[in-house]
Amino acid sequence: MTLRDLQASVIRWRRSHLSSSQLMIILSLIVGVFSALAGLLLKELILQIEHLLTHEFAITQANWLYLIYPVVGILLSMLFIRYIVRDDIGHGVTKILFALARKQSRIRAHNTWTSIVASAITIGFGGSVGAEAPIVLTGSAIGSNLGHTFRLSGKQMMVLVGCGAAGAVAGIFKAPIAGLVFVLEVLMIDLTMSALLPLLVSCVTAAAIVFAFTGTGTIFEFHLQDAFQIGRVPAYILLGIACGLVALYFTRTMNRLEGFFRKIKDPYYKLIIGGAMLSLLIYLFPPLYGEGYDLIHLLLNGNGTEEWATAMNRSFFYGHTHLLLLYLVLIILFKVVASTATNGGGGCGGIFAPSLFLGCVCGFVFSRIWNMNEVMGVYVPEHNFAMLGMCGLMSGVMHAPLTGIFLIAELTGGYGLFMPLMIVAVCAYLTIKAFEPHSIYAMRLAQRGELLTHHADHSILTLMSMDSVIQHYGKVLYPDMTLADVASQVSTSLNHVFPVVNGQQQLVGIVYLDDIRHLIFRSELHREFRVSQLMKKPIVCLNVNDSMDYIVRMFDQTGMWTLPVVDAEGLFVGFIRKSSILTKYRQLLADFSTD
Repeated sequence: MTLRDLQASVIRWRRSHLSSSQLMIILSLIVGVFSALAGLLLKELILQIEHLLTHEFAITQANWLYLIYPVVGILLSMLFIRYIVRDDIGHGVTKILFALARKQSRIRAHNTWTSIVASAITIGFGGSVGAEAPIVLTGSAIGSNLGHTFRLSGKQMMVLVGCGAAGAVAGIFKAPIAGLVFVLEVLMIDLTMSALLPLLVSCVTAAAIVFAFTGTGTIFEFHLQDAFQIGRVPAYILLGIACGLVALYFTRTMNRLEGFFRKIKDPYYKLIIGGAMLSLLIYLFPPLYGEGYDLIHLLLNGNGTEEWATAMNRSFFYGHTHLLLLYLVLIILFKVVASTATNGGGGCGGIFAPSLFLGCVCGFVFSRIWNMNEVMGVYVPEHNFAMLGMCGLMSGVMHAPLTGIFLIAELTGGYGLFMPLMIVAVCAYLTIKAFEPHSIYAMRLAQRGELLTHHADHSILTLMSMDSVIQHYGKVLYPDMTLADVASQVSTSLNHVFPVVNGQQQLVGIVYLDDIRHLIFRSELHREFRVSQLMKKPIVCLNVNDSMDYIVRMFDQTGMWTLPVVDAEGLFVGFIRKSSILTKYRQLLADFSTD
């Protein structure tokens, strides 16, 4: 029995023994289990590689191997991706959003493991990125391929991809609520009763698996110094605004630097530039090595300046306690450069960890400056504000305040500061929203009209593909043809519009049946008219890369019922009829609305 025959047998058995809802529950549980195991594997690989490379480093001086390890890590990752994977596996969350919007939730099978290998090498050798986005892509790929195996519908595939992402976040952070909220806010999968239960099953399953292996403690140890105090509300608001501005700096700087690396075509040139930037920054600021969780632990739990100053161990700043604040401000400025250089140079990683890292440092620096100046005579605890800063940066960078609130509460156990978390998250989100309408994940897709959103009409148009509505023509007209040639085509066609092309197959005009109906039945005129006399210039030509939202706007603006489509060189591709769009729209709306 072949694999295809086995798959067919399993599908037949499933259809006769399990309902769709029962199947979704079983599959979501499986996705949760494998997402959690993938996260545990990746974390362990990173830990072992980093320990092997750096455990003997002296803390009293800079270590020259920091100049070597990151370049080696990026080189190994680049070679693995270029010669083994042979596919782009960066920007994991953006890839998921694109798959949901444009690829019927299909994610390639290799993504179930390749991101683990590439990111483990990148981060273990010092790449200043996070492991979470690669695991989110891994979890979503597991869900996508499992759904494809069982031939699920489009909506079920979307839910299962969301289950993989939710399970990955829930597992790697031990945060089941945050996993659910992340899918709703960032992946923008609508919460319906048919989606809620599978998502919850994946989140709870993944978290339980990780709890079983690592214990029920939080990822970051945190001891609440003071509960919420109303007098600190102005500080919470200002911290949120500061986090929003830092998130804006992070987003725009990363976009510009990524644009710089995209212009470089030679991968080895990218490696040299990115590796050199990253290595130099890590050599000067060792906390930029890897995910940076050690510094987060230190700022959340350090007792006094002397202990916090150990952040400068292994660097030229060692022993200069009075420079701690300057050291941390420089880290805030250069973290985005280190993260972008990692991925731009050929590494693989995400921005979850950089956002948490940057937020923690930002919150700590804000509280130190506040207390040094005795603003309003109110003292603010550094530990608390380091934790609140993590929430603010994540809310701003990801445009996801609820994810920021619940993730940080679950990461640290800081539920006693739920009100401050809400204030900081909302202020950070509103601040960056005033400047950037989309998150760092979504902005590229939004610019191309390929972003799935909670707006039902826009989402349905995004899910529609050009191929599903375009009508291709086997025969075309040429300007020097006679009316007799047109009559021959009309007699064997059900179409009412006919394309006219030149010798290079470029569209030059359109013949409408309604315009020539009074001539076509008069045979004595068949040799009197040429197509060049009968055709009309197209009012507008659509491009094969146009979004469906733009296409619908063109139909509305022109009042036409049929519009031509050409490619980038102007070659004729086909026609799109408004009736075809309406039919496809209604089909997708029915599927989209089914609960």
